[in-house]
Amino acid sequence: MSLAADLLAALGARGWSLGVAESLTGGLVSATLVDVPGASAVLRGAVVAYATDLKGTLLDVDRDLLAARGAVDPDVARAMAIGVRTRLGADVGLATTGVAGPDPQDGHAPGTVHVAVSTPDGTHVRSLDLVGPRASVRAQTVDAVLALGVEFVAERGESRPWDQS
Repeated sequence: MSLAADLLAALGARGWSLGVAESLTGGLVSATLVDVPGASAVLRGAVVAYATDLKGTLLDVDRDLLAARGAVDPDVARAMAIGVRTRLGADVGLATTGVAGPDPQDGHAPGTVHVAVSTPDGTHVRSLDLVGPRASVRAQTVDAVLALGVEFVAERGESRPWDQS
C-alpha cells in the first residue's frame, strides 16, 4: 500500500477525519490523498495557503509569529496543523511549510522543510533538510508528511512524549 492509503486506512480504523494545510506542496498532499479510492470517507478538505498572510487569515497562525520568524518555521507548521483541524472540523490536521527552491526564502535555503500532524493526542513537528530540485523537494515533503501522519495515527504507533507539545 502507499503512504496515502496507509494513512487513510489508519484514520478510517479510528473513525477520524482529516484536514490538510499546504504551503510549499501547493495541493500535492491533498491530490495524493484523493488519488486513493474512498478518500472522501476520511478527507474533509484542504487549504493551500501559499502566501504568508493567508496562513494567518485562513489557518489562524499567529500574525506576530509570522512577522517575527516568517512562514518557514516549525512553530508555523504546528500552528497550521492545529488551525486546519479547527477550521475544517477535522480530527487530524497535516501541514507543510518550507522552501522548495530554487531560491532561498526569508534566509532559509531550498530544502528547508517543516511538516506537522495534529491529532487528538497531540501535535508533532518534523524538520527536514531535503536535497534535490524543486519537484523532488515537494515530492519528498509529501512523503514526509504522510509518513508522519501514519506514525501518529496508526493504532500500532505509540506517542512519544518528547515529540509532543
